[in-house]
Amino acid sequence: MSMPKFLLILASGLCGACGADVAGTAATTAKLEATQAEQAKAQEAQIKKKIGEAMQATEAAASAAGQQ
Repeated sequence: MSMPKFLLILASGLCGACGADVAGTAATTAKLEATQAEQAKAQEAQIKKKIGEAMQATEAAASAAGQQ
């Protein structure tokens, strides 16, 4: 086998290995982003719940103050 042909085969093999690594990294990144999105939605729901509770407490306090 001639040297240029050998180098071409070697380069092709190395590029193929890089592609698999990049695909694996992309899949891992996508999973992490999906997990982060789920956590953000859960955090948003908790914050909305706390805001609602605070608004109810404020309304109850205002109502109680108005009745005095």
